[in-house]
Amino acid sequence: MLLGFNLLLWTTHVTDEHFPIFEELKKTGYDGIELPFFEGDPEHYEKIGKAAQDNGLRVTAVTVMPSEAHDCLSDDPDVQNAALGHINWAVDCLAAAGGEVLSGPFHQPLGIFSGEPPTKRQRANMVSVHKRAAAYAAEKDITLAVEPLNRFECYVLNTVEDAAATVDQVGADNYGVLYDTFHANIEEKDPVGVIAPNLKAITHVHFSENDRGTPGKGHVPWLETMSALKSGGYDGWCTIESFGRAMPDLAAATKVWRDFFPSREEVYRFGHDFLRETWEKA
Repeated sequence: MLLGFNLLLWTTHVTDEHFPIFEELKKTGYDGIELPFFEGDPEHYEKIGKAAQDNGLRVTAVTVMPSEAHDCLSDDPDVQNAALGHINWAVDCLAAAGGEVLSGPFHQPLGIFSGEPPTKRQRANMVSVHKRAAAYAAEKDITLAVEPLNRFECYVLNTVEDAAATVDQVGADNYGVLYDTFHANIEEKDPVGVIAPNLKAITHVHFSENDRGTPGKGHVPWLETMSALKSGGYDGWCTIESFGRAMPDLAAATKVWRDFFPSREEVYRFGHDFLRETWEKA
């Protein structure tokens, strides 16, 4: 298992002021960091990536679609192209940072709903955009991992099985599913049982507690989850994703209205030790 930490616990835009966090995460024992991509350019992330590498950390990233004008589901070719452009921008930023996996719900903007299930046409539009995005990412040696979210955040790709079917449709070696324990806890009939039949499609994992707090302090079945991943031969990234109230905009987007942990240090220190020990037991 490669254990990473998502820097959204501190910021939506990593700059040189966050470099001391890199050193602290490396000392704690992490293999890498996950950068949030909401703004910036490749030149900026080249510097961020170098700082990560100087601290012995590898890099992954997460992004979201910024608006309805960037929606892979749309019938409008201009909107589709804008969506593709956003994904390609994130790929360029990650490549500049020397990164490996671009993850996230880069299929539709968050919090936008039609009031109906997704149509075949919308799904076909999404697949078309993602085929092109995967081809571009392959040129940069980047893997894409699309994230199914719970039904309160999006209405397309709510389950791992649904996302895995999309992987089959896209049909690219560098395109897979991000399995997130938080979303699986909400949407899956069996959050652990869904892993084995879809493991070949899973290329990235987010370890997130049921309340978005410290891993190991909630009710996610960690040992069973890790056993399913480990016994199936998964050896990729498992990245802690936790959210707090420090950034009002992010707190509003993730619906974080109370504190889930006493300190950030608990999240990355206890979370690291707990997850490493549990993986060994699995």
